[in-house]
Amino acid sequence: MNEKQNNCIREWYVYILQCSDHSLYTGITNDINRRIKQHNAGKGAKYTRIRRPVKLAAFFFAENRSLAAKEEYRIKQLSRPEKLKLCEKQSILKNML
Repeated sequence: MNEKQNNCIREWYVYILQCSDHSLYTGITNDINRRIKQHNAGKGAKYTRIRRPVKLAAFFFAENRSLAAKEEYRIKQLSRPEKLKLCEKQSILKNML
């Protein structure tokens, strides 16, 4: 299966991590659990390597990798309070389900 076919089949997510220094990191993945384990093992992004452990603050579904990357960029442009508000909204929704 080539990358294009693989991209169509997989689900993509945009995620926000809270680092040990309380900073926020945003990324994309098609396997959230695997990616968090990578970050916590020091094999994730350079930013998170020195800010371990990290924990998942929020995640959002994206239809494909392209849309996930666009949403990641949009979130990265937000201020910290705006990112925290996004995380809070998702937390409230999870508690309602």
